[in-house]
This record gives sequence, C-alpha cells and structure tokens, in this order.
Amino acid sequence: MATNKVHIIADWFWRMIRYNLKIIFANKFIWFLLAALGFFIMVTLITLYNGTMITPGTVYNLLLYPGLLLIFYPTVFGIQNDEDSRILEIIFGIPDYRYKVWLVRLVMILILIFGVLFLLSWFCSWTLVSFTPIYMAFHLIFPIFLMGTLAFLLSTVVRNGIGTAVIMVIIGIIFSSLAETIERSKWNIFLNPFKMPEQLSEAAWLSTVQDSRIIIMVGIILTILGGLMSMQRREKFM
Repeated sequence: MATNKVHIIADWFWRMIRYNLKIIFANKFIWFLLAALGFFIMVTLITLYNGTMITPGTVYNLLLYPGLLLIFYPTVFGIQNDEDSRILEIIFGIPDYRYKVWLVRLVMILILIFGVLFLLSWFCSWTLVSFTPIYMAFHLIFPIFLMGTLAFLLSTVVRNGIGTAVIMVIIGIIFSSLAETIERSKWNIFLNPFKMPEQLSEAAWLSTVQDSRIIIMVGIILTILGGLMSMQRREKFM
C-alpha cells in the first residue's frame, strides 16, 4: 500500500513537472536547448581554432551565454504565454497563485538550467581543462538566474514578451558598455571568479567574489519579490 502511494505521488509530481515545463517553454525548450548547445560548440571551436589557452576562466565565459539563452525565453515570454493560452484566468482563480505557480516555476527553471550547466561543465572539465564542475555551475547560476528574475519582474510590468526582450537587450548593452569600468568590481554581476587579477592577493579576490555573490543574491530576492507583488495586481492582466 505504501509503495503504491509513493508511485502515485511520484507519478503526479512528474506529470506536474512536465506540464509546467511545457507551459514555461511553450513546447520550445528543445529548440532553445539545441540553440544553446550549438552556440557553445561554435564559440568553443572558434576559441580552439584561434589558439587561445583554455583555462577555467575561459570555460566560465564559454558557458555564461548558453545559460543566459536558456533562461531568456521562459522568463521573458512566460507571462505572455500564459495570457495567450488563457491560463492566466485559471491562475488568478488559485488562492496565493503567485507562490503556487510562478514561484514553483522559477525554482523549476533554476534546477533545470543548473543541471544543464553542470553537465556542460563536466564535459568541459573532461575534454578541455581540469576543474570542479559543480563549483563552475554554482558560480554560473548566480548571474544567469539574476538576469532571469529581472526579466520576470519586467515581464510583469510590461506584460509583453517582445517589449520585455527589448528592455533586456538594452540592459545587456548597458552592462557591456560598463564591462571594462567595473570588470573587477564586486558590482559586476558577470564577474568571472576564475580570472583573478595578477595585482590582487587571493584573499582580496575571494572577498570580492563573495561580496559579488551576496549582492547578486540580494538582487535575485528583490526581483522575485517585486515580480510576485506585481502579479498581485490582477486588474493589469485581466
């Protein structure tokens, strides 16, 4: 009897995950995964062809953009997909829907992308240069998930996928223009922890990386709370 209950719960849990993933990625996840893998392979081959020395810092940069690509679609177009498929009407009928639906989806997105990053990190550590894959995936998920939660927050305000995408591109351009100025600063959300400046001591660099991760974590919490609070304004979406 207990075994049957476990199987029923596991089956229900798996069906819920599959259902939410279909909604989150609008049945397009496989294409975004293939695009991310294709981008990673292309950039890696170009890097190897140019004779660039591969270090853990290089791998960090190679994996950052595929991760951003994976998180881009479900967070930017998630609200619009719900609205287009009329799921928003159902969601607003669920008590505390903001926690039961979108918070769960964000956690699922986080776990899924972390898993993909870990597998890619393991592949790179096996074929390119030796490092700890779980450590690489851990650091990568910070800036990637922050950009995802920021996109989620903006999508609840703009309520249009294309409009949100445009704003995110502008934000990306701003960060790129400031890249050299804040490259080694704790305020650089894309700070590469595997590329320590020569003039800094290891202790100072570790402190900078830790401060950067704390700032990013605070940003993630604030953007999630902002997005969930914005989702409470039912009149905006109905």
